[in-house]
Amino acid sequence: MNSSNLAEQALEDTTPHLTVRRLLVDLRSGFDRHWTGDPFTSAYFNALSFSFPAGEQFFIDSVRAGAAALADTPENDAIKQLACDFVGQEATHRHLHGLYNAQLERQGLVNHWGPRIERRLKRGKELYFKDSRCPYMHELAITAAFEHFTSVLGDQTLSDADGPNDWLRQAQEPLRTLWRWHCAEESEHKAVAFDLYVKLGGNYQWRMRWYSYVLFQFLTDTARQTLHNLWRDGTLFQPRTLITGLRFVFGRHGFVRLYCKQLWAYTRRVFHPNQCGNPEQASRWLQDHADQWRAVAKTARA
Repeated sequence: MNSSNLAEQALEDTTPHLTVRRLLVDLRSGFDRHWTGDPFTSAYFNALSFSFPAGEQFFIDSVRAGAAALADTPENDAIKQLACDFVGQEATHRHLHGLYNAQLERQGLVNHWGPRIERRLKRGKELYFKDSRCPYMHELAITAAFEHFTSVLGDQTLSDADGPNDWLRQAQEPLRTLWRWHCAEESEHKAVAFDLYVKLGGNYQWRMRWYSYVLFQFLTDTARQTLHNLWRDGTLFQPRTLITGLRFVFGRHGFVRLYCKQLWAYTRRVFHPNQCGNPEQASRWLQDHADQWRAVAKTARA
């Protein structure tokens, strides 16, 4: 079964809508500098947050453009509705991480990743995307790649929630809830951009070209912003930071051991996002913490 067949089956097997939620957290009162309990993991999650407002606006634009390119036929109704709900969820993420990032900047951190994303997108539109007959196809391929990364990170964060290997086990509220909720929704909508790309005729070669590019950029940008956060924090050269960082990347329950197999899975020709992770854990967290969010009324289709 190829990716196109897998995408069609996924749309048939999945409820054709996602819940757009308003998270009931207040970020205005701020949070501690080392809110996870240690400098390194705080700097890492803060680095990811810095990328989200610009990155998720790009995801929203690409999915909107892809959905608009689909014909208005009954067979496309399900994926168009999922695209609309995807936009709603990502818009909420963008808003809350904007508030989160404002608090980080008050603490003295500087966001280099977000402006770098905006410069790359501007350059790409000027030099490449504008000459393509279907620029949204390249943008969807990039979005699908990033969505794979975020869903893999999200699934892993939820898989050992409150266990001994949970990075957020000692995290303070409201960021603990914010990240759990974000991870759950990334798991929920991880296939939307990929399915749109396949539905519109996207091919494996371009999917892999953009995945290779995104993989390099994502890993290097995460490292650069994390190190810069630690430098601004004054903890970059502390022995504790080095030990925690090495354990986080190379330890028994670190990034390399947990993520390499999942990231490599994307290179299969017959890959589909629903083959990775455990969607039940996201659904379970959302149900168990239903008092932390409210469903947003449905809006017009994307």
